[in-house]
Amino acid sequence: MAESGKFDAFHPELSHDGASPLAGIRHIKAGELDSTTAQSGEGMTRFAAISGELAGSRRLWMGETRVAPATSSSAHHHGESETAIYVVSGRPEFVYAGEWQGKPQEVRIRTGPGDYVYVPPYVPHREENPHPDEEAVVVIARSTQEPVVVNLPSLLQPGSESGR
Repeated sequence: MAESGKFDAFHPELSHDGASPLAGIRHIKAGELDSTTAQSGEGMTRFAAISGELAGSRRLWMGETRVAPATSSSAHHHGESETAIYVVSGRPEFVYAGEWQGKPQEVRIRTGPGDYVYVPPYVPHREENPHPDEEAVVVIARSTQEPVVVNLPSLLQPGSESGR
């Protein structure tokens, strides 16, 4: 706390919405993850860990995605959500709609354990696990309280570049 008795930038006063800085921390155990969240393809399972329902969060969603070997999600975006991804295991690939010399094309990012990926709002993309035998596991955090998955017909279909 700052000397004035008010909370500083690292300890914001939360009295504006009636919440207390000591309201409590929620612990979601590995066995309590929720698989009834939005999905985007066969062979991929998303599990909610931090959500409004599980933790009471209002502006954040966090969970785990398990990607089976030789699996690809459908093309999709996450609306206004910013998405951060941490690769726990495997070598997942992230493909998004980009441009080369003024022409739309798919851009591929190959990742490995310990890597981070940022997906801006409305960017059409898909996740892939090209490995024939190894599952990929990632942890996902989004800037919206619940997961938003808007499935698209393709990454490069005219009119879907913005995902809107």
